[in-house]
Amino acid sequence: MSHEVTELRLVVTAPDYSEAVAFYRDVLGLPERAAFSSEDGHVTILEAGRATLEITDPNHAAYIDQVEVGRRVAGQFRVALQVTDATGTTHTLTEAGASLVAAPTRTPWNSLNARLETPGGIQLTLFEELGD
Repeated sequence: MSHEVTELRLVVTAPDYSEAVAFYRDVLGLPERAAFSSEDGHVTILEAGRATLEITDPNHAAYIDQVEVGRRVAGQFRVALQVTDATGTTHTLTEAGASLVAAPTRTPWNSLNARLETPGGIQLTLFEELGD
């Protein structure tokens, strides 16, 4: 039997649906694939480029938090988005309601990483690959 995964979808249940949609779609710029409304509620599906599933053990998760933030802050889940300008995107997202957890920091693996908490309470890493 062959199984092929064709999409990874992170589902965020946000207490303020409109704020979360505006944050991710309008501010971060994720294109809207579909939106549905009914008497049972609302859902918007946004495109986020290529998706990967990163699995880490607790020790490495603590190490990543130490590098990016200086202490352990993330829970079981954290979303990481590769961006072309970590500093600019961090500024844009904090102006739009994200809380800054840690400003962009150069990592030992040569990327510029920032940590935010988004509307809806998601730990978000923005990372910009700096090259060789």
